[in-house]
Amino acid sequence: MSINSKRAFELLKKIAFVRTGGSEEELRAANILLEEISSIGVNGHLEEFKVPSSKIKKATLKVVEPYEKEYEITPYNCSVGTPEGGITTDFVYIEDGLDANLVDIKGKFVLINQHPEPKLYKKLVEAGIAGYITMSGTAMDEEDKTDIAVARMREKNTKYGKVPAINMRMKDCFHMVKNKASKVNVEIITEDIELTSHNVVVTLEGSKYPDEIISFGAHYDSVHFSTGVYDNGAGSVILMELLRHFKENPPMRTTKFVWYGSEEVGLLGSKAYLQAHEEELKKHLLMINIDVAGSVLGREKALVTAEQSLVDYIDHMAKIKGFPLKVEQSIYSSDSTAFADAGIPSVTFCRFAPQGGAFIHTRNDIIDFLSAEALEMTAIIAKEFSESIVNSVVFPIEKKIPDNMRKDLDKYFGKDDKESKKEN
Repeated sequence: MSINSKRAFELLKKIAFVRTGGSEEELRAANILLEEISSIGVNGHLEEFKVPSSKIKKATLKVVEPYEKEYEITPYNCSVGTPEGGITTDFVYIEDGLDANLVDIKGKFVLINQHPEPKLYKKLVEAGIAGYITMSGTAMDEEDKTDIAVARMREKNTKYGKVPAINMRMKDCFHMVKNKASKVNVEIITEDIELTSHNVVVTLEGSKYPDEIISFGAHYDSVHFSTGVYDNGAGSVILMELLRHFKENPPMRTTKFVWYGSEEVGLLGSKAYLQAHEEELKKHLLMINIDVAGSVLGREKALVTAEQSLVDYIDHMAKIKGFPLKVEQSIYSSDSTAFADAGIPSVTFCRFAPQGGAFIHTRNDIIDFLSAEALEMTAIIAKEFSESIVNSVVFPIEKKIPDNMRKDLDKYFGKDDKESKKEN
């Protein structure tokens, strides 16, 4: 059965709405996927898991010296708030948070260029900051055409403690720094809540090696404000085409197809799946992930978190088939990385747009920048590779994560205090 990109694109249109992790809209998308799965003639089911979140009751930031002005902010989910009335304290811009920037910052609210990774976050907490600010967008954004990204404080940071954290428009941060803001009042009143998210799961039993599992995955949630068609509705509909293919062409090995919820807030869907299926993981030989695809302008890539031999195999396959595919040994900020961390070799197939060619994590992630034709190439590459692996006479991939990849995984998950890729 060939890939039908037009059919996939029609399904993509059906889930082209904001569907954040744990929301009613995410569940609506899950049920649309279930209906499509049922139409293929296989059974799918939902597996629920909990997502810690925050309900924002009040959030303000006012510069009080040397001028007075209030700016729009968005608090981080799962951080902490301030007392009623807020806190008034010194404000300082610490750029990239190098050691020279961290002198005498105790009790101050600091602005930093990027979301702090664990190593820097730990330093900030130990330095006794009052809280921190990160930036969203560009210094040229127009308020009516852009949104302030809703970030979530990750567990790899909060293990060192929690501080108030907010996100602001880069345009406003630029204004504060240029005008030498020196003192701010910040008030954040939040309530910790718990949402329910879902993974959509399908199993096709292998005809010859039923106890050997190849796991396919794609996340179907989006971020706030975004219809998430590029990231990652496109991967979700490609996964549906792969399911159709293996339904029509029964696999020699058991295949698991999982559409993960709440990936955008810390790979929570894949982490929940791994925790709930711990015993089953002994049978998992490989995880094949699809994340971002379909951009009219772009380039095909495969990010492999496994031995170099798998990198070489995929590269050779691409050359033999004539696929324009760049293959790298790397980790990728998606559900494949959670599987690799659990010791399961993983590969993510994706199509990266050039900067400005398509957009993720903003209201501009819309279907106008995608096409069925562009979607088809990623789908075909993933199909050709997976078919050869799923039906191999002798399984050719060693179930091992090499030391260099383990080091990168430990850094990504904040397991290495000495050190603490979603390419756009």
